[in-house]
Amino acid sequence: MKKVSAVLIVGLLCFAMFGAVLFKASQAQSTESWPMFHNDLTHSGYSTSTVPDTNTTSWTYTTSDSVYSSPAVTNGIVYVGSDDGNIYALNATSGASIWTYPTLGSVESSPAVAGGLVIIGSDDYNVYALDASTGASVWNFTGSAGSVESSPTIANGTVFVGSTDGNVYALSENTGKEAWSYATNGAFYSSPAVFDNVVYVGSVNGKVYALDASSGAILWNYSTKGQVESSPSVANGLVFVGSEDGDVYALNASTGKFVWEYATDAGVYSSPAVVGGVVYVGSEDDNIYALNASSGAYLWSFPTGAEVTSSPAVADGLVFVGSTDDNVYALNASNGYYVWSYATSDAVWSSPAVANGRVYVGSNDDQIYAFGPSTGGGALSQVLTYAVIIVVIIVIVAVIAIAYVAIRGRRERPNR
Repeated sequence: MKKVSAVLIVGLLCFAMFGAVLFKASQAQSTESWPMFHNDLTHSGYSTSTVPDTNTTSWTYTTSDSVYSSPAVTNGIVYVGSDDGNIYALNATSGASIWTYPTLGSVESSPAVAGGLVIIGSDDYNVYALDASTGASVWNFTGSAGSVESSPTIANGTVFVGSTDGNVYALSENTGKEAWSYATNGAFYSSPAVFDNVVYVGSVNGKVYALDASSGAILWNYSTKGQVESSPSVANGLVFVGSEDGDVYALNASTGKFVWEYATDAGVYSSPAVVGGVVYVGSEDDNIYALNASSGAYLWSFPTGAEVTSSPAVADGLVFVGSTDDNVYALNASNGYYVWSYATSDAVWSSPAVANGRVYVGSNDDQIYAFGPSTGGGALSQVLTYAVIIVVIIVIVAVIAIAYVAIRGRRERPNR
């Protein structure tokens, strides 16, 4: 009876342990998405995904030209544009092609995915909306008189995007019909951030604009001393943005009033990520900076070998960013210490996206990279391996325990 009880207890322990490990595996198979430039409406640049701790590539995909566009990732699919004029949809786990859609110009805009649509701009002056599953055309907006390199942001059924014709456009997500436009005297490469029904965007005329999301009415503008191609990030009542004048600015989100600035030694085209009270941003002075979001105080910097125009992504305690020294970097978010890097074959202007335990980014070497678990491995396989090891250990311990119980039983048996 004691043996049966011991075996039953061990069996239950094994079952419970295996169930717990499978639960951990389901958690490791992260389902986080990165549906637009810098991940969300405020352009935080932050993901709750797990991240790779080495530079192992899961897969690479070759296009026919440079990849300036930054990936969007959702529902297991990576969407990204290329200077070869195509928009690509790739399997996020394997990198296999799902569909390709050709435009008539370079695609440096980054896609936004919502409502089953992929929306992206092209240098052929169009904004395209494609079926996310098939790549079939749903609508395209032809009202722009300039190239659309700004990355769309989709909020409450409206697509907000800038154009080099000097306009910010608000389009219906479902039809592409223009709701409003706001005209300036400067091209827009910056991607609009949206918060609390306000659209924030920078222009090459040196200004940062705040527009009413419903009407397009101007709420305020702030003049920097250089072009603003950096995309704003909004957090804790402040708007953070870089300028060609070499400064990173923090402005009051409600009034546009100056709060602080931090001077780097060259232009700031990189878009800030704001996570946990820290601003992370790159500069053409070859550095990546971490600044206190409230005061602008310097926290740390990391020198790369060339200009940093890529916009940082932050996840799981690491900062990921590309550099024109051809490398993708992973840095400790707390202190800027080097964790790993990967050398591509050309400059990395594309900004990383983090989802499902992987880091996705393009390079001017015509490649799209995925760093993380390989197709043949992955988190589930790794955790199942650990599960087998744990179960084997438990079984060994159980055998020893049963043997001990049996020996003790014989000793306690009375002599006959």
